[in-house]
Amino acid sequence: MGWLSWIVLGLISGVIAKFLLPGHDGGGLIWTTVVGIIGAFIGGYVGTRIGWGDANALDLRSIGISVLGAIIFLVLLRIAT
Repeated sequence: MGWLSWIVLGLISGVIAKFLLPGHDGGGLIWTTVVGIIGAFIGGYVGTRIGWGDANALDLRSIGISVLGAIIFLVLLRIAT
C-alpha cells in the first residue's frame, strides 16, 4: 500500500474514530489524519497478533481495524493528558 493510501486510510479512520469517541481533542484535519494513521499501525499490530489480519488495503476490514486502533490511541492519549 502506498503512502497516499495510508493518508486516505488515516483520514477515514481518524474521522470515524473521532465521531465514535467525541470529546475536545483539539487539532484539525491534519491531526485527525495523524490519529488515523497511528491508529492504522496500532490496529494492524493488534489485529495481526489476535489473528484478524492487518490494515493493508482500503477495504472495510482494514478501515475497521484502523478505527479500532485509532480509538485505542485516542483513549491512551486522553489518559495521558
